[in-house]
Amino acid sequence: MLKQKLEALEKSEILMALKEARWVKARAARMLGLSERMFNYRLKKYGIGIRKEVIEEKTGPERGPESISGH
Repeated sequence: MLKQKLEALEKSEILMALKEARWVKARAARMLGLSERMFNYRLKKYGIGIRKEVIEEKTGPERGPESISGH
């Protein structure tokens, strides 16, 4: 139970750092005090896909994918 709570907290912190770093992995890793290699390991561990997350962040629920391309 403690392991799951810690993992949920770690994933949450990683996502917050990515958003604050505007989805630049190297910057987010530095913010968290992690090497880029360890940061990438954790992204894979938690199934965090940068491209997917950025698209979802930019489109949001009220905007469609057409807003990304400018059409």
